[in-house]
Amino acid sequence: MPTSPAPALPRRLMAMLYDTFLVLPLIMLAVAIGMGLHSAIAGGNAEPLHPQLVQLIALLTVFGFFSAFWLKSGQTLGMQAWRIKLVSSEGESPTVLQALRRCLAALLSAACLGLGYWWCLFDRRGRCWHDYLSGTELVLVEKAAKKNKKKTPAAAPPGS
Repeated sequence: MPTSPAPALPRRLMAMLYDTFLVLPLIMLAVAIGMGLHSAIAGGNAEPLHPQLVQLIALLTVFGFFSAFWLKSGQTLGMQAWRIKLVSSEGESPTVLQALRRCLAALLSAACLGLGYWWCLFDRRGRCWHDYLSGTELVLVEKAAKKNKKKTPAAAPPGS
């Protein structure tokens, strides 16, 4: 069980905002690739992609973005900037199944008018619905100790 405190809701939201600015261009790129493939398969026909296909591409891109970062280091770039890390309830790295469950459960948390996210304000451990449903939780990462940047003066040569 993690011993670090859970991050406060504003910190979580700022990390989500940061990650949103990173994942939106990836979604646009994925949809553009999908449109290019669709056009190539249709023989140059300029027919637009079906809206549900665009939604599926966007969803898979978001799931892939978050899952890849969580499985690699437990942190997306936004989470790194705000010193937040995803761990399993036992304090270990999340598994593939936990990452997938967390993505799906986060959709549920958001779909209920964000109630799943607001839940952390009332939970004594600061957990959201998707934390419970996926067996994961967010913890604060301690600040790295700053290195002493002052150079110590070289010792005076003997006899001076």
